[in-house]
Amino acid sequence: MEEIMKKGFSDLGIDLNENQMNQFMIYKNLLLEWNEKMNLTAIEDERDIVIKHFIDSISCLKVKGFDKINRLIDVGTGAGFPGIPIKIMEPNIELTLLDALNKRVTFLKEVCKETSLVKVDFLHGRAEDFGRLDDFRESYDAAVSRAVASLNVLVEYCMPFIKVGGIFICQKGPQVEDEMASSKKAIEVLGGKVVEKLEISLPLSDIKHKIVVIEKVKPTPTKYPRKAGKPTKSPII
Repeated sequence: MEEIMKKGFSDLGIDLNENQMNQFMIYKNLLLEWNEKMNLTAIEDERDIVIKHFIDSISCLKVKGFDKINRLIDVGTGAGFPGIPIKIMEPNIELTLLDALNKRVTFLKEVCKETSLVKVDFLHGRAEDFGRLDDFRESYDAAVSRAVASLNVLVEYCMPFIKVGGIFICQKGPQVEDEMASSKKAIEVLGGKVVEKLEISLPLSDIKHKIVVIEKVKPTPTKYPRKAGKPTKSPII
């Protein structure tokens, strides 16, 4: 697995040191162990975990200006993707991991403890609720999400957390252009503007995906995010 990791990271132009390698191996082992008692991932093959979770997550580092991010929130992080792999590679980032399921948050805390990751906060709850609170609203340099919701829903979850001048990094499949067309109004209403689209070819696989980068150009109106469940039931279109 270590050789696959080194090759995959190298193909993306990203250096991986021995300590980071050890952290990823601990993470992989915990993911497999905990996945036996709770549903964390459908991907159970070790090689696939490395490629489809770890390497996929760190492809976010290819976004222009990523090195200027100090505070990052991962919205709907699930088993910690892409937030924890990003944190392993960029340990000085202050990371917040947000998830609606408490048992997943418990897993995330265990991973960060065992991998000695510090400056990580854990939020259990809904993005719609935390995005309205002063402690979190417009207080992050960037938000990131690999969640499966459509783009017009994700922008309502994520844009309220981001400072004006910050960015939303959204990992999507290759067919994201259709979603972008139907999300144009939502992006504008919530204060965003698409500034970058990256096509990523995942090393050691035939998988391609897109990263959409949305800059926060003006404050999000106070009515957003709407109450929990509303963005999914009635997306801004």
